[in-house]
Amino acid sequence: MHITILSDTSAHKLDVAAPSVRLDECVAQGLHISRSQAQELIKQGCVQSNGIKSQKSGLKLTKDTILQITLPAQSPKPAALQIPPLEITRIYEDEELLILNKPPNLVVHSAPSVKEATLVDWLQAQGVMLSTLSGAHRAGIVHRLDKQTSGAIAIAKTNATHAYLSQQLKDRAMGRYYLALIDKPLKEPRMITCNLARHPNNRLKMANIDAMGQRVSSARFSQSAFIPLINTQETSLLAIKLYTGRTHQIRAHLESINRHILGDRLYGYTGALECRVQLHAYLLYLTHPITRKQMVFRAEIFGDMLQCAQIFGAKEFDEAIRQDAIVQAFSQWDTACRAK
Repeated sequence: MHITILSDTSAHKLDVAAPSVRLDECVAQGLHISRSQAQELIKQGCVQSNGIKSQKSGLKLTKDTILQITLPAQSPKPAALQIPPLEITRIYEDEELLILNKPPNLVVHSAPSVKEATLVDWLQAQGVMLSTLSGAHRAGIVHRLDKQTSGAIAIAKTNATHAYLSQQLKDRAMGRYYLALIDKPLKEPRMITCNLARHPNNRLKMANIDAMGQRVSSARFSQSAFIPLINTQETSLLAIKLYTGRTHQIRAHLESINRHILGDRLYGYTGALECRVQLHAYLLYLTHPITRKQMVFRAEIFGDMLQCAQIFGAKEFDEAIRQDAIVQAFSQWDTACRAK
């Protein structure tokens, strides 16, 4: 069947194989966004089905349905919270997107449990124009980083760019290389593949459900590659690449092989060093939504992580984190994953 999608920028027909399809699935396919983003648009009353506004994501659509999608206005909002003075490096910026080096201990977007100012609050206070596909609370946010994780993060300024980057994330054409310091050495490169779900005994954590011998309906396939860049008898500096994007994926995968990021007490770090989770999104790669040029951005490492890494020696550390060396180290796995 054919479902016609009319948005603020285009009109096209979407071919749907099933005799009926959920509203949120159709909106997600038509705009090339995630289902959660589609559900947010529906919740905001931005979607009409055959001229009737619908806020039910599970509404079943039938043949020759016409959906009218009116995206929220893109405008910065005044921050509701007092924004503390933050020095956030803008790695790259143009009219479509903004690449930031997120400092540690900063929440990306608001949630019921979040009481402090967020990165979105800071962006709005700065007057940055932000996309609205993910709703007001997540304005501009295409992907997120945990509060304690630092590094490169992409911000969409327009809805078209947001949709384009979301599709790249889905296709894994956009991604990041991470650096992490762990509490035990990893002697050789490792690819970890498993199903992840909420830990049955600690809902704050994710866990390798396969290793627990359990079947959980909410479990999702996950895959990460870990390459040791420098080893000592007590620790490793790892380069990490995700081939899926699950919550706490790096931390849960490391826990499944009895390794923990320094400072990550939620996942089992028991060392004496008091620090935040030593995880940094070092390189971010994507295709520009307008020029279609492939771009790679590097986020400088913060002082607290550099201080922890002093055990390796400055010269050895600088050599280990060369951009070309890190990208090349994963090339074999990249080829294998693309072939699947």
